[in-house]
Amino acid sequence: MPDAAAEPGTAAARDAAEEKSALSHPAVEPDSTAGYGDHPDQVIDFYLPRGGAGAGEAAPVVVVLHGGSWRAPYDRRHISPFAGFLARRGFAVASVEYRRGAEGPDAEGAGGDPVAGRWPDTFDDVAAALDALPELVRQHLPRADARRVVLTGHSAGGHLALWAAARHLLPADAPWLTDRPAPLRGVVALAPIADFEVADRLGVCGGAARQLLGDGELFAGRRPYADPALLLPTGIATTLVQGRADVDVPQAVAEAYADAAAKAGEVVGVTLLEDVGHYPLIDPAADACAVVAEEIAQLAW
Repeated sequence: MPDAAAEPGTAAARDAAEEKSALSHPAVEPDSTAGYGDHPDQVIDFYLPRGGAGAGEAAPVVVVLHGGSWRAPYDRRHISPFAGFLARRGFAVASVEYRRGAEGPDAEGAGGDPVAGRWPDTFDDVAAALDALPELVRQHLPRADARRVVLTGHSAGGHLALWAAARHLLPADAPWLTDRPAPLRGVVALAPIADFEVADRLGVCGGAARQLLGDGELFAGRRPYADPALLLPTGIATTLVQGRADVDVPQAVAEAYADAAAKAGEVVGVTLLEDVGHYPLIDPAADACAVVAEEIAQLAW
């Protein structure tokens, strides 16, 4: 495999081609959608399982959190083909939307690009969605087994999946703190922005982590409330799936999280895929997507 640092043009072209492939699929419409709050972005799409489970057998639930650097232009529709892919594999799927980016005059950064995330709204929404999910699953996924839930997310959504599984470890004054671990079979985080210190140092996704938390003292002060690498050990089975050729969220970010987990006494699985970048993990046309489905199945079934 060519070295990405030595051949940045080649790496960038490959990344663009993989992104184009992943985003080329038509959106897959859900079987139903339900709100978990009053804001238009506080909704969850539900996909019924299309196969996999035997007659009369309840299907495990996969909760999907989409990526897009926590920026407003990227919503759950771009990951709907992945959600549909999982439904065809026999999973009941809940794809969560949440508030992203800033509003009003703060919506764009100095370079005109959308600002990443919205504090604390992004975290408010993910916490509220997960809290509302058991009842919504009963209503909208009648063939689902709510006792077998796996949380997955891609990129910024991978960060949110790891964070949601660690809410019981948040500081005592955090509004999202829970009194016990989430009832999850596990977490499969796909190229997650899993360690904010490393992500910030590498400028991942245009400095999205620092935009999400705020600059200066805000970044340092909010990290204990938001950085999964500081919220360990979770006690929940966790696997990271990472492409070695990922130039958007480099392998070093996943490795930093796994190292932090090991120092906290927890083993986190890391599945590294050769010649795979950032987007094939959610691209139904890519072999990497089947690997992701298998990692989820190992925890769910």
